[in-house]
Amino acid sequence: MTSIDVLISGSEEFLPVMGNPGDAGYDLRSTIDISIEPGGRALIPNGISIALPAGYVALVHPRSGLAAKHGVTVLNAPGTVDAGYRGELAVTLINHGQETFEVKRGDRIAQILFQKFETVNFVKVTELPGSQRGSAGFGSTGVQ
Repeated sequence: MTSIDVLISGSEEFLPVMGNPGDAGYDLRSTIDISIEPGGRALIPNGISIALPAGYVALVHPRSGLAAKHGVTVLNAPGTVDAGYRGELAVTLINHGQETFEVKRGDRIAQILFQKFETVNFVKVTELPGSQRGSAGFGSTGVQ
């Protein structure tokens, strides 16, 4: 298990926790009350700062219940938190729903997942090796 330093700028309630044992994501909570009009967006602070170890990234994902029930999601999903960032975490929510969405202090608004990553070295070539798919792109495999 990897340890991550966390600085809580307020109440202990903002420490990210798993909804259920074994879940991949840890819930992020709002530190403010705010209304998001239909089509509107808001940057919502989460009350914590973290220090990720080198070679890790934190990814901020939407909560499926907010998306399914209210049309509210993370605007830049997944949001990326790099290991060198030390500021307070915040989530940009967008309301794709038909009604104003009310966020209350303490509400779970997103989830954060932690992932190891590889650093790569780009090698300039004059031609890529072939593959079965080739350059076939969007929709190339059909619908059914």
